[in-house]
Amino acid sequence: MNWGNSIVLVFVLFAAIVFTMVGICIKQDDIHLVTEQYYEAEIKYQEQIEKVSNAALLSEKAMNFDPSEKSLNIHLEDGVKGTVWLFRPSDARLDQKIDFEIDQTDNKKISLSKLERGYWKAKVAWSNAGKEYFEELKITL
Repeated sequence: MNWGNSIVLVFVLFAAIVFTMVGICIKQDDIHLVTEQYYEAEIKYQEQIEKVSNAALLSEKAMNFDPSEKSLNIHLEDGVKGTVWLFRPSDARLDQKIDFEIDQTDNKKISLSKLERGYWKAKVAWSNAGKEYFEELKITL
């Protein structure tokens, strides 16, 4: 075999590998986005930064995780309404949304014992006195 044939053979093998990899990438359907409306979420990101800043100015964190009880404790004032999102980054099908309202008790407990073990992100959003707040907590069950 001479040099010309060897060079052509290398180019053909390279092209075959590239087309194979592109075919594998196109056939993947197990890709989970954090949100389906990612473009709209990106536009509203400045509002999100303001909500996080408002929550950071509070004297106490709005939520904490109790590993012994496997529960998420929400510490907010009476009458506050909000939403908790539980995100599983590795599988979007396990995501959950929980609406809550703080009543006369000093905090709200959300049981996480039925969730699959692994890494989760808990996000809470609420409004109080015309201000919007947002806080995020990383949890490993």
